[in-house]
Amino acid sequence: MADFTVGDDDFRIDGKPVRLLSGALHYFRVHEGQWDHRLAMLRAMGLNCVETYVPWNLHEPRPGGFRDVGALGRFLDAAQRAGLWAIVRPGPYICAEWENGGLPAWVTGRFGRRVRTRDAGYVDAVRAWFAELLPQVVARQVDRGGPVIMVQAENEYGSYGTDAAYLGQLADLLTGSGVVVPLFTSDGPEDHMLTGGSVPGLLATANFGSGAREAFRVLRRHQASGPLMCMEFWCGWFEHWGAPPVVRDPAQAAGALAEILECGASVNIYMAHGGTNFGGWAGANRSGPLQDQGLLPTVTSYDYDAPVDEYGRATEKFRLFREVLAGYADGPLPALPPEPVGLAPVRAELTGWAPLPAVLEALGDEETAESGVPPTFEELGVDRGLVRYRVAVPGPRRPYTLGVSGLRDRAVVYVDGVRRGVLGEESAALEEPVAGPAEVELWVESLGRVNYGPRLGEPKGITGGVLHERQYLHGVRARALRLDAFDEPGAVAGVPFVPVDGEGGAGLYRGTFDVAGGADHAGLELPGWTRGFVWVNGFCLGRYWSAGPQHTLYVPGPVLRAGVNEVWVLETEGAGAPFVELGPGLPVRSGWQPRGARRGLQW
Repeated sequence: MADFTVGDDDFRIDGKPVRLLSGALHYFRVHEGQWDHRLAMLRAMGLNCVETYVPWNLHEPRPGGFRDVGALGRFLDAAQRAGLWAIVRPGPYICAEWENGGLPAWVTGRFGRRVRTRDAGYVDAVRAWFAELLPQVVARQVDRGGPVIMVQAENEYGSYGTDAAYLGQLADLLTGSGVVVPLFTSDGPEDHMLTGGSVPGLLATANFGSGAREAFRVLRRHQASGPLMCMEFWCGWFEHWGAPPVVRDPAQAAGALAEILECGASVNIYMAHGGTNFGGWAGANRSGPLQDQGLLPTVTSYDYDAPVDEYGRATEKFRLFREVLAGYADGPLPALPPEPVGLAPVRAELTGWAPLPAVLEALGDEETAESGVPPTFEELGVDRGLVRYRVAVPGPRRPYTLGVSGLRDRAVVYVDGVRRGVLGEESAALEEPVAGPAEVELWVESLGRVNYGPRLGEPKGITGGVLHERQYLHGVRARALRLDAFDEPGAVAGVPFVPVDGEGGAGLYRGTFDVAGGADHAGLELPGWTRGFVWVNGFCLGRYWSAGPQHTLYVPGPVLRAGVNEVWVLETEGAGAPFVELGPGLPVRSGWQPRGARRGLQW
């Protein structure tokens, strides 16, 4: 048992000053079979603490339908085995470049702009979620012999709103549920963010990537005493589909870390190990100064240019950070655990294929009755996946432009069974006009819900309508193909596959490859494929897209098995290829040049 407190100038364990040297590692972005190795890497880097968010939508995808909430507790137990304290950030909103900022689609669909406010219905939904989640945290607090030393109330709320009543209600929910360790908030080091996000009586911390002295000077204007802490030291960055890679020079990042510590502050390195957005859970951003313009979907990899890369290997940034942190250690740092071993190159031949309509028939929801307007994903109860919309163009009539208002995010359009084009938010009309009568199908895919900014919680699917010239087409039917339908045991066995003959288009492909055993990971590449999702032995690796910059998907070693392995590829847009390739993965990053900015702050 121990007592962790927030003093006037520092953190204290049983009354003795302690500096928190923490690193972010999200349990939900790392396969559970690899937690111990990644936590050992944090210890070897010189850290004494690990921080994790908790994604509400992963654990309660349907109202009251909870799924593996105990994963958080198992991760906290693993952290304790590794000799690390733990900081828990349960939200309910987490941002984290995660689908919908961690809020379930059913919550934002039900409460809309009332989320993250004092609205009684929304707060009741949070209360029910916390009642399920927080026992995992309470039982593992440091005063009960566990590793948990601090818990966050909300997340970067000052970037979003000023509802002090809501923040106070959340703090009360946490303490009323048995959280006795110190609560804290974290915000950007700007006056409007700190005034909007801080809570009287709770420790305020700052998030930034550089300029520690100035950031802490601003923080001190709002909190005259208490330990200084950078709760998110952005040592790297995430990436968007279709955009250049975003990376940071290791020496520059190490210098920024050193400056934080020279200020006498504690730190949480974001990310120490980023991991992967498995299962299609990657979120999205909006462009523009206020994050309210074009959609920027996040890639599957969450490598983050972190010191421990996506494959669990030490980078040059790791070595430089270890040198900085060694100067603040009580003794010699632990040795690094063995470096993970990659899979020897192998090709998976894809021998079976089923077109998308057949996959929808086998795994999809029931089709809705005709309606006046297209139902959104939220109205259909869909978080991740595809929805096929069907509508008729009456006739006879001459050719007119066919388009979609409020398309989110991407649609492959068929007219009378013939593919006519791909629509997006910024180009939502077919190039060639369509005459009537005609039958139109639009296969609409969500590319990830916005996780940050004023458009958090915006609906997906066709949020306006299908237009022929200026006329809305009514009598729309919709049928969903949920991504989690593929998780059901034996589900794919009901899909009517036929042999791949080189003519296959969008649909589900399957094949096998052999593994001799002993690999800690693999990198999977899809040359010739366009966009979709991949599973290995039933485990969803996430989205692939030829748009780049990511062209290799990470495969955790625990997913692989000695002997025959099965791979599924759901190609949603183009024609598939007869194979995918697996190998040892990408080389370790080193020597990159800095670029990028975070929410108006430069590195």
